[in-house]
Amino acid sequence: MRPVDHNEASATQLDPSTNIGGLPISVLGMEESARMLVRTALRARGKNALPYYSTSANGQVIALAAEDAAFKVLLTEADQIHADGMPMVRLSGYVADEELSERVATTDLVHAVARLSQKAGLRFYFFGATPDGNRRAVDNMQKHYPNLIFAGARDGYFKPEEEAAIVAGIVASKPDILWIGLGVPREQEFVSRNLENLRGIGVIKTSGGLFDFLSGKNSRAPQWMQNAGLEWVYRTMIEPRRLLGRYLKTNPAALWQIIFHSK
Repeated sequence: MRPVDHNEASATQLDPSTNIGGLPISVLGMEESARMLVRTALRARGKNALPYYSTSANGQVIALAAEDAAFKVLLTEADQIHADGMPMVRLSGYVADEELSERVATTDLVHAVARLSQKAGLRFYFFGATPDGNRRAVDNMQKHYPNLIFAGARDGYFKPEEEAAIVAGIVASKPDILWIGLGVPREQEFVSRNLENLRGIGVIKTSGGLFDFLSGKNSRAPQWMQNAGLEWVYRTMIEPRRLLGRYLKTNPAALWQIIFHSK
């Protein structure tokens, strides 16, 4: 974990973790996580502190972290890693010091945070996806949460030489919570490069393909499949060419890590 600014300490202390698959995974549930992120964002207002940085781990992430030491270092720079995979939750009671109560998928967490944020007057920024996907994601969230404030939004397609200006523009818009959906590992690399320059933002949450779900481009699996830990099967059925090979490789590797590299 990276060094913590003084005003971040209370948030970090309220987010205990347990080791699953070699990663420090937050034990907070969905609503606890949402409330903690909102409180953290509110406390950060008017300060020039580093953002509280939250990311997530699923089977793909655990497998990649085991294979790529540099990527594992990027993950552990975060203040918080959510469990975004049912096998992690189901096996945690057997392999980890503390059992996880539930999966904290970003596709669900964004709604829990939005419900609280519109009451608290917090400002969102969506960064990622295609221009059309980003716009639709923002539009759909504003339809569901009419009082939710968007400080800004931007697609995730840019040249390296544009990055500094993009970061400056995000900071200038003064969001309380920045949702970054650039995909793994690009979003973690982006945060690592720019965290210091993102001071003043309360919370950063890396979000993977979140905006594709919010825009309506991708659909969620039926609830029973989510509960059974079979959302990957549903996604493979929808996108077999892109995902079948990935899951055949990462799922066994992730299970190995969870069973033999947790404590």
